[in-house]
Amino acid sequence: MTHALVTWTAMAALTGAAGAAAEPRPAVVELFTSQGCSSCPPADALLGELAARSDVLALAYHVDYWDELGWRDRFELPQAVQRQSEYVRRLRLASLYTPQMVIDGRDDVLGSDRVRVMQLLTRPRPAVPLAVAVRSGALVVEAGAVPGAASCDVLVLSFLPEAVTAIGRGENSGRTLREFNIVRSVRTLGTWRATAAAWRISIDSLPVDASFVAVLLQDRLTGSIVAAAKLPLPR
Repeated sequence: MTHALVTWTAMAALTGAAGAAAEPRPAVVELFTSQGCSSCPPADALLGELAARSDVLALAYHVDYWDELGWRDRFELPQAVQRQSEYVRRLRLASLYTPQMVIDGRDDVLGSDRVRVMQLLTRPRPAVPLAVAVRSGALVVEAGAVPGAASCDVLVLSFLPEAVTAIGRGENSGRTLREFNIVRSVRTLGTWRATAAAWRISIDSLPVDASFVAVLLQDRLTGSIVAAAKLPLPR
């Protein structure tokens, strides 16, 4: 079975003339959260609203540094802290915190600040042409040519669309949390260097509890996201 999806950009752009105009793409909203943080549930709920929008790619990274409060988040991921730490460096922030949202790799905002988040989502978002498909048991990523563009990391993130967890200890003890688009793995496929290129990764190498995959092209220097797509996985 073959599943294919070209998200928020035209497949023709991948095979068209070099330098074709980039098309709009979804805003990428990355939430850094924890089941052990009492301030996080409102941000989790907001991310759930954003996940339902066709013009947003919403992703939740569960960090592990609140475990000491008495509850170990079952979705915590070492790569979540690594990614958040990189944003702290790039955005020149004072420290890690939750709930934090990063919009398009460029803007830091309190994850429960609905007004500011919605403001940031209104900006224009040109994109590098990007196509994602599943062929013969592999995820295939294709990026078009944009002469003069900055080099980007090609990231593949697998995620679980929704989960419900009863919390037994810690700051959210006694609560049942509903969480969305929970990232289960982060992998770098390679580097896009402004020319047309393709990458493959085996579907079997992705976590079995993830039923979707997101692909991001992220500027290696600034951290800005220039392309994004998502795809359901054949499970």
